[in-house]
Amino acid sequence: MQTRIMVTALGLGLILLAVIFQLIRKNRLQEKYSILWIASAVVMVVLSVWTQLLKSFSAWIGIFYPPSALFAVAVFCGLVIALHYSVVLSTLTSQNKTLAQELALLREEVARLRLERSGGGKRPAVRRGARR
Repeated sequence: MQTRIMVTALGLGLILLAVIFQLIRKNRLQEKYSILWIASAVVMVVLSVWTQLLKSFSAWIGIFYPPSALFAVAVFCGLVIALHYSVVLSTLTSQNKTLAQELALLREEVARLRLERSGGGKRPAVRRGARR
């Protein structure tokens, strides 16, 4: 592999690691979500430095130009990260829906209890979206 390509890939991998650690340090990225990013960056750095491993890997998967295999690994890592975040997002969406439904039930119960406490007359209208 050409030295210029190796140095560029190594530099980009190290910059990615530095950015990830900076985001973690500033609490902009939680540790549990940074693991895949760190693993991806480490794989890129290792494959950039250990050129024989990259050549063997590229030959094993049938890619004749090792830097193309490095790019393929980067794309694969990106797809894995995107899939992981899709699963996390789906879980959070489901939890958000459940919480909104529970909140609506609690607001209805509070309105019913206020009505019972005030002596029962007409049922007060529940204001949607308003905080009390």
